[in-house]
Parts: sequence; structure tokens; C-alpha cells
Amino acid sequence: MATPRAFLLAILGCAFFCSATTFAARDLSDDDSAMAARHELWMTQYGRVYKDATEKARRFEVFKANVKFIESFNSARNRKFWLGVNQFADLTNDEFRATKTNKGFKPSPVKAPTGFRYENVSIDALPATIDWRTKGAVTPIKDQGQCGCCWAFSAVAATEGIVKISTGKLVSLSEQELVDCDVHGEDQGCEGGLMDDAFKFIIKNGGLTTESGYPYTAADGKCKSGSNSAATIKGYEDVPANNEAALMKAVANQPVSVAVDGGDMTFQFYSGGVMTGSCGTDLDHGIAAIGYGKTSDGTKYWLMKNSWGTTWGESGYLRMEKDISDKKGMCGLAMEPSYPTE
Repeated sequence: MATPRAFLLAILGCAFFCSATTFAARDLSDDDSAMAARHELWMTQYGRVYKDATEKARRFEVFKANVKFIESFNSARNRKFWLGVNQFADLTNDEFRATKTNKGFKPSPVKAPTGFRYENVSIDALPATIDWRTKGAVTPIKDQGQCGCCWAFSAVAATEGIVKISTGKLVSLSEQELVDCDVHGEDQGCEGGLMDDAFKFIIKNGGLTTESGYPYTAADGKCKSGSNSAATIKGYEDVPANNEAALMKAVANQPVSVAVDGGDMTFQFYSGGVMTGSCGTDLDHGIAAIGYGKTSDGTKYWLMKNSWGTTWGESGYLRMEKDISDKKGMCGLAMEPSYPTE
């Protein structure tokens, strides 16, 4: 042992030194044993099965490293959010990025200008808080699985919202129709896509069918033509870039598709609270802004709907700090928001 205590024990005699190292080794073994038991429980909880002992041993090491990162993060004081050992705990961050974020998402270098119907809305006239779930405009949390089609889930969430607002009916729409059929432009199913292009497809396609009529498979499939449209949109608009005030105007009126940098470890293991602090702006994940508010300590936040199931985040939802000093917004959320129009 290389600690000063062990070094002092060494000069007192080998017997003492050996017993000290043996004790430390036993502690380490106990720690590993406890972690292995925790891994087994986690595997049962999430139905994880490995192909062989080698794979299990490798995944255990990843699990152990992630748990230590999570516990270290949570032990720091004055944080406004915390992490949890969720379904991604046996994935390295690189693996997580490859399967859960949008591999094909690239911010558009040139975007055709659109109108912004909420331009002249007064900020002072907006509600202090809004949550579109309470207004019945948000379907239950969905899970994209191992398919990188967050763009489809984001666009569908925004579309479901405006359809409910305009018709009074909340209809769960099909992401799989977008994955399978929206393949003639930039969108590439499980390999990634863009929310604006999804809106363009929905308009050209004459709408989307229901989730139950075209169920999600978490894989690229062959387009099933002749699906009956259950909901339509007439157009879409982009929120002025890097402008959280403009985004607030839009979200006060309808759920909005938002692109963020969702690839770092704090995003991977987010469990609750308001995400704050440093964050990248490499837009690689699509989510939906479904509200905003303020915590009891005065922290302003955006309420986001994600597509990673209910065991991630706050039962599938995320709160991200609002009105930060960086105009791009937390994790770039203000860079490329957009919404469908009726």
C-alpha cells in the first residue's frame, strides 16, 4: 500500500503490514461483492441479459464506473439536480450517444425564413407558468428504444399538441410512419433526422396515422402505404434562434420541438431537479418543450418531454434551466426550436 499509514505500519514489522493490506483487500472485495449484487438487482429490474460471462464482466465494470460517477456527482453540494442509476447504467457514454441521441442531426447551415406568429405577443401578457400536460395536450411518455429517431418523437409530440389545441382531441400519433416513410429527404429513420423535415413530410403526406394503427417497432421498416390520416397540420414555423423570450412566447401557446445537446453523462443519468451548469451545444437530440415554470427557490426552468421511457428523468420528463446568460440556452435548447401550425 502506498499510503503514509501503510508505510508507517511497514516499519513496525511485517506482520502488522501484511494484516493491514489483507484487511484493505478484504474491504475491496466486499465493495465489489456489494456492487455485483447491486448489478444483479439492476439487471433484474431492467430485464438485462448478457450473452456470456465475458460480456457480463465487461458490463459490470461499466456499471461500477457509472455508479461511482453518479454517487460522486450527487455527493457535491449546492446542486439543483441529481442523477440516478437508470436503464443506461451499463452503457459507456460513447455507446449511449450512439444509440440514444440523433446520429444524423446536424443544425441546418441555411434555413429558409419562416414567419413567427407570436412575434408581437407581449411577454408581460404570458402566464407565469404553463404545463401542457394539465391541459390534456401531451400524450404519455414514449420510448424510442435503440433507434436514433428522437427527431420523430419530438415532431410527433409537437404535432399531437397543436392537434389537441385546435380540435379538442388528443390523439397519439405514429412515429413509426415517419421512421419508415419519411426517407426521401434528409430524415433517415433510426439513423437520425430533423424535426422541420418531419413537419414537411406530415404536410406533404396529408397527415399522420395513429400510434395504434401504425405501431412503433424501434427499427427501420418498409413504409406501409395507404395508412389513414388521423391528424394533419398546415405548416410549421421556426422560433427566432437564440432567443429564450421568443421560445417562451411559443411554448405559452403550444408544445414546441426543441433540439439539444443530449449526449453528456449528466443527461444520460438525469433523474430529477432543474438541470443547470455547463452543457454542450452540439445539437444531437430532439425533445419537446411542453411548459415552463419556477421552483420554490426561484430557479426558472423549461419543462421538456423526452422519449426514453418513464424510468429516465422525472418519470420521463426533464426540467432545464431557463433564461441563462448564454443566448443559445441550456444545452443549446434555444438554437433551433420549431412548431407545427394548424
